[in-house]
This record gives sequence, structure tokens and C-alpha cells, in this order.
Amino acid sequence: MPDYVETNFDERSGIVPCTVPWGRWWQTVAEVHIEVDVPEGTKSKLIQVDVKPSHIKVVLLDKVIFEGRLYAVVRADETVWTLEDKRMLHIAMTKADACSKETLWEGLLTDNFLADPWTILEMRKKLDLERFQIESGTAVYDQLPTRTKLSTRPNKYHLPELCCKLFRVSSHFLVFFVLYK
Repeated sequence: MPDYVETNFDERSGIVPCTVPWGRWWQTVAEVHIEVDVPEGTKSKLIQVDVKPSHIKVVLLDKVIFEGRLYAVVRADETVWTLEDKRMLHIAMTKADACSKETLWEGLLTDNFLADPWTILEMRKKLDLERFQIESGTAVYDQLPTRTKLSTRPNKYHLPELCCKLFRVSSHFLVFFVLYK
């Protein structure tokens, strides 16, 4: 895998969010995204976001929203935060270990905002699909048959070959192909 991974996988296939008291967080192979609900009309100068490789602190109106040790290390200098529509704070952090095989975060912090088992399973499936897309260089969704319309784009793999490749990535994809056969 390359040193840095960039895909638009989350835009094409949706996200698997973990809902928390102040908003939600989700992840891709390369990034962790955090959305914090803030009062309508909030100005950016009232927000403080401090991200270090293993620690995060988010403050709104001199009140700590959350703070703690991150589940894994991030590239702090690549963190970007924006205030969207003056009502939602969006923080995007790049995972430092994005190119390693296992990049699943089971929680935002090591001791808080952990995902439930079902959400972890769904996150794992999503990351496996995204990792397959990165490794094969093609979008998985372009190669799967749909019930309503078959893709007119030429497929790189035939369905049995694709199934074998996906099975190597994760065994739970086999169930997916059996259901859609």
C-alpha cells in the first residue's frame, strides 16, 4: 500500500457513524472524522481544537466538550477543522498508521466514546471494502451486479474471481455474494 491513502470511498458508499452525546464520529481507512453539534450561530473564534498525535481537546465557550487520549496515533499537523453552517464543528484527522493492515478504531478515545459491537462490525466491513478498492484500484460497487440495472462499464474481474479476491480480504463478504446470487 502507498505511504498515503486518499479515496472518495465515504462519499460513494455512505458512512458508519458512532453516535455520542455531543455528536458523532466515523472513520475511513486513512482518516477519522468527528462532528460536534454546536449551538446555532456559533462563531469559529469561540472554538478551540487542540490535536496532538495521541491526544485531543475540544473546547466551546471555555467549556470542554471532550478531551482524552486518542484510540490510536494521528498526524496532528494534518488535522483540519471547519465550522459548517455555524452549527456543526467538523474535525478531520489523518491516521498515522493508515497504511498498516489493521486501522480500525473501536472508539474515538481509549477510554470513552467506544462503538458498540454492531457498529464495530459494520465499520470493519466498510473498511475492508475500502481497503479492497485501494488495493485493486477499482470501485467494488462498479463490479457487483445490481437487481435493477447491470453496469455497462467493463469489469476488471468476473464475479467468481471477484468473490475469491473479496474472500481473501474478509470472510464475511461471502455471505454478501450468496444473498445477491
